[in-house]
Amino acid sequence: MLLSWGKFGENLTTEGLHEDALCIGDRLRIGSAILMVTQPRMPCYKLALRFDRDDMIKRFLMSGRSGFYLSVIEPGEVTVGSKIEVLSRDPHQVTVTDIVRLYLGQVRDPQLLQRASEVSALPDNWKAQFRLRAHTQVDDTQS
Repeated sequence: MLLSWGKFGENLTTEGLHEDALCIGDRLRIGSAILMVTQPRMPCYKLALRFDRDDMIKRFLMSGRSGFYLSVIEPGEVTVGSKIEVLSRDPHQVTVTDIVRLYLGQVRDPQLLQRASEVSALPDNWKAQFRLRAHTQVDDTQS
């Protein structure tokens, strides 16, 4: 199935930015704007309705191409063909893919859960979920 740009509601479509190479908290310059990676895009029931496919959410998640949200640090001009540059990397080195895999329970790594819960750019609800899971995993190992 070939889809046109914007079919998933994205506002910015890029080439060369991949979920397994970008970390939450990384700062990017796109055109003259400075943006920060904050979290993966996660599908909801509306995706299945839009495509009229019961398996669409599963297919989306299994693709490994969640996309991600960017917050605007400094407004600027972004146009077709704007250069993309990574300005800084978050020291915790937790990729967008890591967050999705933790969320889906595909990874049980207490150290990764701890690092994810310390990433300042990640929204508080994600960090709280990961702290709870890290604590639960520690309790499981002590039982």
